[in-house]
Amino acid sequence: MAASLKPIIALVGNPNSGKSSLFNHLTGLNQKVGNFPGVTVEKKSGFSQIDGLGNTEIIDLPGIYSIYPRSLDEQIVAEVLLNHNEPTSPQKIVVVVDATNMKRGLLLLTQIIDLGLPTVLAINMMDLAAKAGISYDFIKLSQKLGVDVIPINARKGEGIEQLKKAIAICNTKKNQTVYQLPQEANEPIVEVRKHLGLDNSYEAYQFLQQPKSLDFLSKENQKWLDEVRQRSGIHSGKFQGAETILRYSYIQDLLQSATLKTADDAWKKSSFKLDRILTHKVWGYLIFFLVLFLVFQAVFAWASYPMDFIDGLFADFGNWLSATLPDGALTKLLAEGIVPGLGGIVMFVPQIAILFAFISILEESGYMARVVFLMDKIMRKFGLNGKSVVPLLSGMACAIPAIMATRTIDNWKERTITILVTPLMSCSARIPIFTILIALIVPDTTALYFFNLQGLALMGLYVLGFIAALVSAYIMKKIIRVQERSFLMMELPTYRLPKVSNVGLTIVEKTKSFVLEAGKIILAISVVLWVLASYGPGDKVEKAEEYVMQQTANMRLTEQGLQDRIAAYKLENSYAGVIGKAIEPVIEPLGYDWKIGIALLTSFAAREVFVGTMATIYSIGSVDAEDQQTIKSRMQSEINAETGEPRFTPAVGLSLLVFYTFAMQCMSTIAVVYRETKGWKWPMIQLAYMTTLAYVSAFIVFQIFS
Repeated sequence: MAASLKPIIALVGNPNSGKSSLFNHLTGLNQKVGNFPGVTVEKKSGFSQIDGLGNTEIIDLPGIYSIYPRSLDEQIVAEVLLNHNEPTSPQKIVVVVDATNMKRGLLLLTQIIDLGLPTVLAINMMDLAAKAGISYDFIKLSQKLGVDVIPINARKGEGIEQLKKAIAICNTKKNQTVYQLPQEANEPIVEVRKHLGLDNSYEAYQFLQQPKSLDFLSKENQKWLDEVRQRSGIHSGKFQGAETILRYSYIQDLLQSATLKTADDAWKKSSFKLDRILTHKVWGYLIFFLVLFLVFQAVFAWASYPMDFIDGLFADFGNWLSATLPDGALTKLLAEGIVPGLGGIVMFVPQIAILFAFISILEESGYMARVVFLMDKIMRKFGLNGKSVVPLLSGMACAIPAIMATRTIDNWKERTITILVTPLMSCSARIPIFTILIALIVPDTTALYFFNLQGLALMGLYVLGFIAALVSAYIMKKIIRVQERSFLMMELPTYRLPKVSNVGLTIVEKTKSFVLEAGKIILAISVVLWVLASYGPGDKVEKAEEYVMQQTANMRLTEQGLQDRIAAYKLENSYAGVIGKAIEPVIEPLGYDWKIGIALLTSFAAREVFVGTMATIYSIGSVDAEDQQTIKSRMQSEINAETGEPRFTPAVGLSLLVFYTFAMQCMSTIAVVYRETKGWKWPMIQLAYMTTLAYVSAFIVFQIFS
């Protein structure tokens, strides 16, 4: 095993076994989210102080049932467990098992034990086990398995210190094995061990079983392993069924000897009662709809006050910079470019935090699993399945991890269709666009004494995107002809009260990631936009005042009106104006001018850039340092030069809302689709159909309402 600068511990276990809760307790806020090298699989890692090891890196691996992978998530875990030659390979493994479902979790444990990896077994959810009346002889379990067994309650942090001590002293590989390898595989196993320099027979056996799943192997070694397989008559899955039966037989005997008291199903009665309502064929859907309704009402109503405060704070700061710093290009860049651009993102943090809070609560409580079960029957009619609900709902936060979440869908056709329609779900990056446009055209009033009209409008856009996703999926189901059936098999976890600390960590982690990633793009684009909007070809921008004075010589303008005309003239003749005017003929039928055109182009980098772009454009040449107008009031006061009416009429606002509901989200989404589908075919199809849908729909809406 390769040496590492810092000890690395991997958390491994079944989905819903409580790995994330344990990870949060071990690392706290000292964690980060990235991707495994070369793949778009989310990698959560953090650091924890462990006596005897020091500052230790903890990796939370995706949930897996067996070392035999069926999806990309599971393949990555198998690679991490089988590849010991990388500096980033974990030196020790903590297998997390649900105390109320030991049989399922121990299958993976026995496979890891057979790999000879230093392992600790953490039996989680002991509170539920106690409620169910289950008790185990942990000493006997430890003796029979040959690994340390630590009971924990990861949600409350119970047993964490004992687990850390067990991790620190777990240094040697165990020679004990559970599964006796088949006789006919012995000779090729010896050959593989010798050729690849492996020190474990079960590891060599896995190399024979799944060489094409292990991307860390060179092409030459994969080819050589295929030759050995063919020569010895070993093919993928040949012995897998027998191995699983033998392992479960061993686990059954183990649990019979180590279980002091079995479960009493009475403890699940409350969950059963709730399921009769929440998964009911009528009430279940109604409750789900009401939950979504509550989310969107909260996103608008609860976030309004902090949003207004942040908006005003950035406006005041920009004005203060203009009044305090000496006049010059740098001051204008800060006050008119960077500050408004960043303000257009930070202002929406409250809404994004609320959205992530609700998603986290739904997952923590166990309700999200019911949603998957509930929606499966409906989804299949549209070429999807129940598991598609998770990516679609996750798409309301961000399309990138949502598309990566489709790897849990085994059926290729259903997974492909889910990938193609997920960007139609309005992500959190669209919230800033929706919020500013809805505020321009929808009055901030209530209907029936309770329902906020702006919240209803926001929910309507999400529903519109969801309907478009289902219709698009149905059409793709008819077009993509693949005769392959799938079935939904899942275990519904018991209902639990969401852990406040876990929800809080999720909000902080996701919001921080959103702001930092968006902030990088916003900052870069704000600088570029300011340059493009402040300079232009020829001398028209530099001599703007002279040109405007000549044009308005016979007009009686106030000083304010004159300065407004000069600012407008500069922007129109800048590089940004030239680009905007070049695409204006294409977007004019939608009701957009060249200023909106600039925002359409820049927002393809990231949807939230639209607001930052508009803030930058409308802050260029601000006429008065004392002007306290924010972006909303600036857009409201924008006049259509041809009609003399406000630029952002209800028709234009609705057209833009529909366009951004259907348009491809961002360049990063295209990149992720390319990585997930391993080619440019599907990303280009996706970009083409979504752009066409957005343009045609926006055109129809504008023509109807104008």
